[in-house]
Amino acid sequence: MKIQYFPEDDVIYIELSDKGSAESEEVLSGIVIDFDENGVPVGIEISNASNFMHLDKFAIFDLPIRSLVVENHQ
Repeated sequence: MKIQYFPEDDVIYIELSDKGSAESEEVLSGIVIDFDENGVPVGIEISNASNFMHLDKFAIFDLPIRSLVVENHQ
């Protein structure tokens, strides 16, 4: 899983899988879920992300993470 923020567009993209997207569906205004060819979610796009969440705080709880990469491109 990869979470990427695009400040110029105020968009967060949560990549759930490295499979390509075959279909997308806007489930709420500004929230789009990408699906693979089998209908399995592969990504979530959140537009106007700063209106939905606090971008200055991030917490991870109880995930079995083997590798964590943190990059800040400011």
